[in-house]
Parts: sequence; C-alpha cells; structure tokens
Amino acid sequence: MHGRIRTWGPGALVLLPTVLLLGYFVYVLIAWTFNTSLTDRHTARRGGPVDYVGFENYANLFSEDRFINSLKNLGVLTVAFIVGTLIFGVIWALLLEKGVTGEGVFRSIFLFPMAISMIASGVVWGWLLNPSQGDDARGLNRLFSILQLNFLENPWWTAGSRWTTMMAIALPAVWQLSGYIMALFLAGFRGIPPELREAARVDGASEFKLYRHVLFPQLSPIALSALIILGHMSLKLFDLIYAITGPNQFRTEVPSIYMWNTLLRGDMAKAAAIAIVLLAVVAVLVIPYVAYTIRQESEK
Repeated sequence: MHGRIRTWGPGALVLLPTVLLLGYFVYVLIAWTFNTSLTDRHTARRGGPVDYVGFENYANLFSEDRFINSLKNLGVLTVAFIVGTLIFGVIWALLLEKGVTGEGVFRSIFLFPMAISMIASGVVWGWLLNPSQGDDARGLNRLFSILQLNFLENPWWTAGSRWTTMMAIALPAVWQLSGYIMALFLAGFRGIPPELREAARVDGASEFKLYRHVLFPQLSPIALSALIILGHMSLKLFDLIYAITGPNQFRTEVPSIYMWNTLLRGDMAKAAAIAIVLLAVVAVLVIPYVAYTIRQESEK
C-alpha cells in the first residue's frame, strides 16, 4: 500500500491544484450557470426570493425571433468559416508539400495571422470592410476604387442576404486560421511514409489518383480533427464580430453577442440559458470526436 502511494502520490499532489481549479472554474460554474437558467432571476440584483421555473427560459428563447435569427447567423457563419478555412488551408499545404523555394518564409507568412489576437484582427478588418462606397470609400472598397475595380465595391456586412453578410464576417476568421489548418495538413503529408507514394507511382497512379486514393485517405483523422476544432472555434468568434460590427448589429448577431447584450441588461436567467445552449452545441461537436478518439486508441 505504501509502495503504491509513493508511486502515484507525488504525481497526484502535483496535479491536485490544477484539478481543484479546473473543477471549480469549469464544472462548478457550469453547474451554477445551469441552475441560474432554471430560475426567474431576470435581474442582476441579489437578494429576494428566487423561484425555479424549470425550462421556461429555454422555451421562451426558442420562441424568440431574435434568438432564432442569431442561431441561423451562427449556422451560416460556421459553414462559411469551416469551408473557407479548409479550402485555403489544404491548398497552402498542397503547395508547400510539393516543395518550394523559401518554404520556411511561406510557412511563417501563413502562420503569422495566428499570432494576432481576435480583437486586434477585428479592429483592422473592421476598417478594411468599411461599407462606404464611391467618393467616401474606405478600406477594401477604396483599394478597389484606386485599381479601377469599382464593380467589386460592396456594402459587405451591412446589406444583402444572410449568406453574403455572414460570409463577410467569416472572411477575417478564415484569414486568421487558414495557416493553422495548413500546418495540420502539412504535418500529415510529411508523416505519410514515402514508400506509399513510390508504390502508387510504380502501379501507374497519376498524381491526381495518388492524392485522391492514397494520400488523402491517410489524412482522414486530421480532417476530422480540423472539422471539430473549426466547428467549436466558430462558436467563439465573439470578439471578432464585436470588434467589426459592434454589439447592437442585428444582421450579424450570433448567440454569444445576444448573450452579452442580455447580460448587460441584467437578465441573468436568460443569459445563462443562452450560455447553456451554446455549451450543448459544443458538446454535440466535441463528444462524438472524443468517443471516436477513445475507440481508436482502444483498438490499437
């Protein structure tokens, strides 16, 4: 018994502070948020009786046009963000995987946006995506005007359909995280044994068939990881959207922005319900991936 304690005891003591802090600041606060979402506490003031109303706050949320609109905006943003980031990330990985002069420089250029905070990126892109046109054009619209490409000027996120609006908002996020996806796929390409490539070429496979039938199937775990990572990161684009459009722009409002506005009004129960809905969406994305990873590890 004493031997076992000496074996795992020091490691447990080292991990104990982290476990306690994680347990409180993550799981205890999640439980507190869920408990608040079940109450009628629609004020930030403490004191007074608090009654439990069950899932009434959730039912009210899903009957609100504003909340449904924010969910639709989030769905479009997620699709545009994931598709755009994967396309650019994979293309850049393919170009670098082929071997280019100055590969280190290109890798640094592609990865540089990741070093910039979302809020700083949002401030810069907020200026670039200035919707003013004509003589008052700013940012990209001004660049198009200088280049005599006036037909490319557009109002960006201030007009048009939901798709065009949220694609404009997704553009800065795509720019910032495509380098990360490039690094994932480039590492995957470099990890494939060269014998597989040589065998495929010996069998007469063209370059297209080599990538389609040999290389890309080897990268399916990386593609799945990229989808999960990008999916949950799309839910955390609060600071980017806030910096570009501000907190009171209905056209670009997503649940996290709505939650912030609700919290500023002091409606604690409603804000907590929105937070739990977002947590549920993240769980839908992450839990299947975790289960898949555990199953894959147990089969090895």
